[in-house]
Amino acid sequence: MRIEAEQLCVDYNGTVALYDASLKLPQGCICGLVGMNGAGKSTLFKALTGFVRPSRGRIRINGQSIGMAQRHQMVAYVPQSESIDSQFPVSVWDVVMMGRYGSMNLLRVPRNSDRVAVRDALERVDLLAQRSRPLGTLSGGQRKRAFLARAIAQRANVLLLDEPFNGVDVRTEKVMAQLFLQFRKEGRTILISTHDLSHVRDFCDLVVLINKTVLAYGETSEVFTPENLALTFGGVSPDLLTGPSTDHDSN
Repeated sequence: MRIEAEQLCVDYNGTVALYDASLKLPQGCICGLVGMNGAGKSTLFKALTGFVRPSRGRIRINGQSIGMAQRHQMVAYVPQSESIDSQFPVSVWDVVMMGRYGSMNLLRVPRNSDRVAVRDALERVDLLAQRSRPLGTLSGGQRKRAFLARAIAQRANVLLLDEPFNGVDVRTEKVMAQLFLQFRKEGRTILISTHDLSHVRDFCDLVVLINKTVLAYGETSEVFTPENLALTFGGVSPDLLTGPSTDHDSN
């Protein structure tokens, strides 16, 4: 298994953010992570990357501990909003090179292998021609592709993406969707947090439904039901979430 979590509990100063959350995700899959705001999606991501330490439970990435996964750069995380100031004079190339920092020495002097990884990542997101441009001059969609390229350059086999399609242009959405399908063929595991349920239906093999705990997970066709979605979203009518059914009773 690429990702294994067993009975995870996370609390912030006594406030429970996640409890008894368990899931297993195999290699070579695209998994949607679905839940309301505040349901624990970001907390789960932070636990899987080692940014927060669970108060209880166990996590394994490729069968290894979180510490070992961090040491070997097994997990790449692309948050919804980036902390880099768009006005800061940093180039697209430099942003993507940050994905290589974990494999560099203390002086962070890029080797030829680092430059090759960055160039390959930029080509994959169709931004090689913009590599010398300041990050702040890019469109919102291009900027999101630049941060995705940073994750690609890291060469992790687990990718955690927080709302990757939020606020992007049609071209960026198409590029990212194609990349995710390529990642799956390469054996990577992609966990995508999204509020757009149509993306889950369209290309996610698996889905995790979360509301402070993992309510259900498994194949999308089996788990992504109106009943489970209503439970996930606090009793909201399934029709409001999935759209009206196209099946009509003939009686």
